[in-house]
Amino acid sequence: MKLEKLSPCKVNLLLNILGRRADGFHELETLMQPVALHDRIEFERGGDGVALACNLPGLPVDGTNLVHRAATAFLAAARIREGVRIRLEKRIPLAAGLGGGSGNAATTLAALNELHGRPLGPGDLNRLASELGSDVPFFLHDGPALATGRGERIEPLSPFRCLEGRVFLLFHPGFGIATAWAYRELARFPLALNGRPGRAAELAGLLRAGDVEKAAAALYNSLEAPALEKYPVLALYQEFLRENGALWAMMSGSGSTTFALARDAAQAGELAERFRSKFGRQVWIATVPIQPR
Repeated sequence: MKLEKLSPCKVNLLLNILGRRADGFHELETLMQPVALHDRIEFERGGDGVALACNLPGLPVDGTNLVHRAATAFLAAARIREGVRIRLEKRIPLAAGLGGGSGNAATTLAALNELHGRPLGPGDLNRLASELGSDVPFFLHDGPALATGRGERIEPLSPFRCLEGRVFLLFHPGFGIATAWAYRELARFPLALNGRPGRAAELAGLLRAGDVEKAAAALYNSLEAPALEKYPVLALYQEFLRENGALWAMMSGSGSTTFALARDAAQAGELAERFRSKFGRQVWIATVPIQPR
C-alpha cells in the first residue's frame, strides 16, 4: 500500500525571542504562515524498520534525518512491527529558515497515521511532533498560527485578510545558516535576546485588519541581529526589495531565506527579474501565490 504527500514550508511573519530558559531552550512567540512550496514524499508499507531514500545524495537518510526519526517514533508509538519505505524528493532549500525538515517530519507522522488506519489521535501526533522539534507541531495544521513556548504550543488562526491575493517571493542566497549558531549568537544582542512580549498578537491583529503598511512596520525577527551582521548581503536584499516596490521584506526564521510580499503575480514577476539583474541568477528564487486555507 502506497501513499504520496506534499510537504509544505513556512515563513515567520514575526519571531520574537523572549529570553533563554533554564532548560537551554529559548522562550519565544512567533507568527507562522504556511507557504505552498513543497517537498514530495512517498510512503509504502512493508519491509523491516524504516528505509529512507532521498534525491539529494548528500542528505543523510539514517536516524539523524527528521523523516527517519518521525517514522521510527510513529511505528513505536503505534506499536506497529511492519516496516515502511519512504522516498523524499527535496525541493525546499536546506538550512533556509523555511522549516522544510520540520514539515517533512509532520507530514511523515500524518501520512503514516493515515496509511495505517489512524491508530493515533491528534494529541498523540502533537506529542510526537513536539518531541521531534519546535516547529514540527505547526505543520500538523493547514493554516497560519501563533506559536509560543519554544514554538511547540500552537494556536491556529484564520487566514489573514492582509495577505489575500498577494504573492510571496522567496530568495535563498545559496548558503544556509545553522539555527543553533543563530540562537547562540543572540547572547551578543541583549535587546534581541529579551524581546517585548505581545508583538505576535499585535501583528496578527494588524494582518486581520488588512492594513499592509501598519503590518509591515510591525514585522520583526530577533534572529536578524546576528544573521545580518555576519551576512550583510541579506540586508542588501531587503533594502533592494523595499526600494523596488515590495510591500515588505524580511528574513524567515534563522535564515538564510529572505521573503518579500508582492501585490500580485505581475509585480512579483517584475520584482524577481529586477532582483536577478542586480544580484545574478545564481540566487534561488521561488514565486508562490498565497492560497486560502
